[in-house]
Amino acid sequence: WRTFAAEVRPGDAAAAVRVRDASDELVKPAGSLGGLETLVERWAMATGAPPPSHPRVGILVFAADHGVSRHSVSLYPARVGAQVAEAAARGETAIGVLARALGAELVVADVGLTGASRVGVADHRVAAGSADITLGPALTPDQLRAGIAAGYALAGALAERHDVIVLGEIGIGNTTVAAALLAALTGLSAEAVCGRGTGLDAQGLERKRATVAAALRANSANPTDPLECLRCLGGHEFAALVGAMLAAATSRRLILLDGFATGVAALVACRLQPALRDYLVAGHRSAEPAHAQVLTELGLEPLLDLRLRLGEGSGAALALPLIGLAARLHGEMGRFDETGVECPPSSGSE
Repeated sequence: WRTFAAEVRPGDAAAAVRVRDASDELVKPAGSLGGLETLVERWAMATGAPPPSHPRVGILVFAADHGVSRHSVSLYPARVGAQVAEAAARGETAIGVLARALGAELVVADVGLTGASRVGVADHRVAAGSADITLGPALTPDQLRAGIAAGYALAGALAERHDVIVLGEIGIGNTTVAAALLAALTGLSAEAVCGRGTGLDAQGLERKRATVAAALRANSANPTDPLECLRCLGGHEFAALVGAMLAAATSRRLILLDGFATGVAALVACRLQPALRDYLVAGHRSAEPAHAQVLTELGLEPLLDLRLRLGEGSGAALALPLIGLAARLHGEMGRFDETGVECPPSSGSE
């Protein structure tokens, strides 16, 4: 992973400034397009130029199972994860529909499911599920390395064909894993990091909090060692997401994050390589309460806030059209000096 992280270079700050200056010349009050202007600047920071109006999109969704799911921390049994992954690959779930509507290439990869291989799901399985984090580490060191490498290879291949990489995940129980990992990284309590996930009732939420607290007791990972936190309290799809982010940033591609789980993986990746932040955009803020804390840690403002809690990369995919629209506004709006519209006085004028 050190080699992967070392290959990430800081974004092009000068390109972002050029885009901001050009935006201020357009027929509008400076900064009046708000987050759309920031989005164009983020793209320029990552790639060195403004975004195209029709960016090529690669969507990469990692699927894995978790030993912690045996503690009834989700409404769904663990076997549903593989079923959802296969349905997504057939285009039958939300991300399949969105990828088709957006003309995006969708890759669903098994990096840690249990059971037989699934038709249409790319087989990059590191192991059949992760260990129960209430009893000890989720992953072995070899599994952690293999998961990061798998994500790196898959995202690197997508980056050769696409301008932007959308990342998502499928895994029953992985909001519990994300909560435990976030708590380990930040020192937050189990109560602060746990939400209702797929829709737990009050009793289920208390069970989830108790499970996260047990996991934190069983794994005394040092918060200053993000990889050890990931190994102890993460999962195979989290390791793959970290590798994918490092690969996409190395290729100077914008990375569009989905919800809580991808955000926590991004926090791990940014702890490993702070320059990675220059390549990240938050597609949305999910309904999982702790996702807001994750976005604060990452310094990101989400493009959408629709109370989504689905995963699969669906929230990030919904935000994709904003990139093309922001690009068209930046590239097609007239400038004050060519439209005859009077330019407003500078902020320092009387």
